[in-house]
Amino acid sequence: MIDVVGVPAEGPSALPPVLRDLVSGARTVVGSPRLLDLVPVAAGQTRRPWPSPMLPGLTDFLSEVGTDRVVILATGDPLVSGVGSTLIRTLGPEAVRIHPAVSSVALAHARMGWPSESTSVVSLVSKPVYAVRRHLAPGARVVALSAGAKTPVELARMLDDLGLGDSRLAVLGDLGAVHESRFDCAAAELAHGRAAGPDGIPDLNVVALEVSSDARLVGVTPGLPDEAFEHDGQITKREIRALAMAALRPIAGQRLWDLGAGSGSVSVEWCLAAPRTTAVAVERDPARAERVRRNAASFGVAVAVVTGDSVAEIAQLPTPDAVFIGGGASSELIDGAWQVLEQGGRLVVHCVTLDTEALVVDAHDRLGGELRRVTVERAEPLGRSLSWKPARPIVQWSVTKSPHRAGSAGEETP
Repeated sequence: MIDVVGVPAEGPSALPPVLRDLVSGARTVVGSPRLLDLVPVAAGQTRRPWPSPMLPGLTDFLSEVGTDRVVILATGDPLVSGVGSTLIRTLGPEAVRIHPAVSSVALAHARMGWPSESTSVVSLVSKPVYAVRRHLAPGARVVALSAGAKTPVELARMLDDLGLGDSRLAVLGDLGAVHESRFDCAAAELAHGRAAGPDGIPDLNVVALEVSSDARLVGVTPGLPDEAFEHDGQITKREIRALAMAALRPIAGQRLWDLGAGSGSVSVEWCLAAPRTTAVAVERDPARAERVRRNAASFGVAVAVVTGDSVAEIAQLPTPDAVFIGGGASSELIDGAWQVLEQGGRLVVHCVTLDTEALVVDAHDRLGGELRRVTVERAEPLGRSLSWKPARPIVQWSVTKSPHRAGSAGEETP
């Protein structure tokens, strides 16, 4: 059993006696150099800083350290965007015992007078500031855990770029310590260098954000405006995208394959639709693949982009819970995607050509599911009047893999 001890901002001296004894009696103490320097040296005790980079060498490091009287030091609550979560994923919950201190999130709520149920919490420790974007709404409150002194300014610039420069920020430094600090400002002020604390921004900080109540945002519901994405015209239009989301049915924690991703708009909306969702977007065109990366980054969602041919790449991809084929559909690609789906997995194919339509009609005959044909018409000027201009019809085939359809493509299981 490895013990993970959360250290409050005041330092190890603020730990209760039983935890101070646990640390001083450990054979090995592991932690960041900052935390290790705060703990008095005990005779015969080994001090081990984390490997750098941490994650690639973590398994070997833990095997070397062992589990006999090992104490790991963490900041605050180790399970709030901390090392405790990583250790539980790596070793299992039965091998890790957590001793939390008050988290910086709880302290931020207390300093702001915000009930926890009224806020969203976002860790920017290992994510870009755009990860906050999905939580933005008029009047929304967000507690953002910073990666360092630069994070508040980067966050303020992002908000200003989105037209939210009048949103309020409170930069809370060294929460719980004797030298705790705070300064308040508008996002635009910090973004343009017109605001800062008397001693600058400390490395250990949390940002409390309150979005202006009259903010105008595109939201996160399916069918975002096409102009919310960077694209070259190769984009699943908003009405058809909403139809795709209805068929794909995003579920928390699940993974999407977006094959022939184009702009990546389907991947982005999948990740916005439910918590902890991820997507793998495959796009053969390098310029479009880069565009998918930029769109994913601007919305702060977890989309892994693979540049290459979908048929060639799918054998290397992690197993999906749902697959969307928006471009380049072929019988080989459809059958390959179907074979890797597990029970409950969803496959959705959109097509506009007669050749591809014939493929999905054949797949429907073999595997079941639903076929839809959708036409969207928009009112556009015709002389001095308005007239309906139809877009090309879209054929959608969607199917869910069930025990009765669990065989490979073309082979039903009774």
